[in-house]
Amino acid sequence: MTARAKTIQIFLPAGDPRGIRIAEITTRIVQVIEVPRSLLADFLAMPESTQVALYFLVGETEDGSEDTVYVGQTGDLRARLTAHNKEKDFWERALVLISRTNSLTQTHALFLEWHCLQAIRTAGRFRDENGNKGNRPFTPPPLEADCLEIFETGQALVSTLGYPMFDALVQAVEKAVAPVMFHCQRRGADGRGYYTADGFVVLRDSSGPLENTASQGGTQAERLRAPLIASGVLVADGKRLRFTRDHLFRTPSGAASVLLGRSANGWIEWMTESRQTLDAIERQKVSAQSAPSSATTDPPACDSPTPR
Repeated sequence: MTARAKTIQIFLPAGDPRGIRIAEITTRIVQVIEVPRSLLADFLAMPESTQVALYFLVGETEDGSEDTVYVGQTGDLRARLTAHNKEKDFWERALVLISRTNSLTQTHALFLEWHCLQAIRTAGRFRDENGNKGNRPFTPPPLEADCLEIFETGQALVSTLGYPMFDALVQAVEKAVAPVMFHCQRRGADGRGYYTADGFVVLRDSSGPLENTASQGGTQAERLRAPLIASGVLVADGKRLRFTRDHLFRTPSGAASVLLGRSANGWIEWMTESRQTLDAIERQKVSAQSAPSSATTDPPACDSPTPR
């Protein structure tokens, strides 16, 4: 589906960009309210906290290697979030999806909880804390159609607020503008991936040497590998480490370091099949576009006398 232009409004009730934020598409009734955990009491005093709601508790693992989320729904938001504040440690912010017209029902919320959980697991960006929860509830077709429209709006708002939990690591695109695949094959590695707007995605079944380079103990490569091994993103496969799923790295160098087991400059380690480096494809392209042309730097010819 081709993305359409949207106008999104973000309201700051206290004027603080890091405080409570209310996002909405101006022509639709869905709102997503971002609530820092430290301001939970302020949110619970707002009238919006009395509605039927879908909510997401977001945080990250202690080592910062993974974003985490818990998906829930409730008709008693104040009680539910108060309980989560006492019982769940991992989350830092709550994202609360409601209807501006107070028209969200428990049936909507139950289907949206299930649907969102499936979308999060398919995208693979966030690790969910829901366990095995997620049986599809019975939803009449007209109501399901409403829910899918609500989800589309909520997805845009949640991503705009900085939590792209529903977005695939590598977006589906038209063949005419398909992303360039990069390879990393030094030191016996067999890595494949894409450079995206969020960072560098290493694809499932990419693999590299099991052992870190001897001189690299305690350095970036080892530190980055350890939590990925612990979480199951990387598994030992003979004498190799293999990616069990697509994984997003903040930088190309982080991706190359994990794959190779040593410090690496990802801008030159990642190459196309024609041996063009990521640096040549991306950074040099930017430099070329920003360089002034001769047409704009040469002074214009002038035969007329200097005005007095």
